[in-house]
Amino acid sequence: MERKIVHVVGTGTIGEPLIGLLCDYRDQLGIDEVTFNKNSPLRSDRSKVIDLLKRGARLAVGEDKVEGFKVLGMDPELETEEAIGRASVVIDCTPSGVGHQNKERYYHKFDDKVKGFMAQGSEDGFGVKYARGINDSVLKNGDNQFIQVVSCNTHNISCITNTLALDGHGPENLKEGRFVCVRRANDTSQAGGFIPAPAVGGHSDEMFGSHHAKDASELFATLGYELNLFSSAMKVNSQYMHVLWFALKTKEPTNLNEVKDRLAANDLVAMTTKNMTSTVYSFGRDHGHFGRILNQTVVVEQSLHVRNEHEIYGFCFTPQDGNSILSSISAAERFLYPHSYEDKIQCLNELFFDEI
Repeated sequence: MERKIVHVVGTGTIGEPLIGLLCDYRDQLGIDEVTFNKNSPLRSDRSKVIDLLKRGARLAVGEDKVEGFKVLGMDPELETEEAIGRASVVIDCTPSGVGHQNKERYYHKFDDKVKGFMAQGSEDGFGVKYARGINDSVLKNGDNQFIQVVSCNTHNISCITNTLALDGHGPENLKEGRFVCVRRANDTSQAGGFIPAPAVGGHSDEMFGSHHAKDASELFATLGYELNLFSSAMKVNSQYMHVLWFALKTKEPTNLNEVKDRLAANDLVAMTTKNMTSTVYSFGRDHGHFGRILNQTVVVEQSLHVRNEHEIYGFCFTPQDGNSILSSISAAERFLYPHSYEDKIQCLNELFFDEI
């Protein structure tokens, strides 16, 4: 019987918790082996690499980097190309742009052996865009070997739009969706990139504004939808969580109770009465796996407002990469178990929260 091997490239803010989760739920997910690739032998990364090895993952590095890792007490078992070639699924979690480089340098060499390849966030054009709970149908026919798991904020925008405007009504119910992404400056694990004060962003796309609405529009386009979406973005000097403000105009009338009922009925949505990113972040740190909340969005209940029966407003928080991790595992399981992947991923239900 063919062994089920998941190979993760990169150990950053998505890669590290993803590797850990795959190891901890390996049996339930039906995975025989988890391997991961680390690019640079850094003394500061040794502790997390050793912990991942203790969890059962196997380290792969470039042939010219082996000695550098050994000197630091990290013993690689595999070489980079060897690990890719023997994998069933490859999940690329490298920084923006590197996924495309890896696709050209490595992945095309093994596309006759590996069932599927995924990249994260900003790797536009890597493959078909995907988010769990939005366009799972793009996985079902098995035609898409290369998948781009959209960014955490794109997950949030898409989940809010789908839940409050599209589900049960169809795309014609959404007249327009407007969003402001208030982004954290960097992750608590990152030493660089922090900013001293809030900084506003520009609108790089004439139709959609920032890339978040553009990516969400392209995500829904895989379902044949053409949606009127527009987003703006800014960064604030915080390391906790992204905040999303949304304004949806709908064709069908609604009310506040219906909005709350729709959100509560979606397992991918968590509700909260906490109005600070720090307290929601703290909950994830205390109760989430690797500190992550896997829900697509955390909606602040008291911020919800319905105006004139057709305008829905509110604030929500974007879980720190948790939604991208969920989509990555969902897509990986689809490649491994095309007929039973929905059953396999139910083991992760205990990591979701109805209320935070």
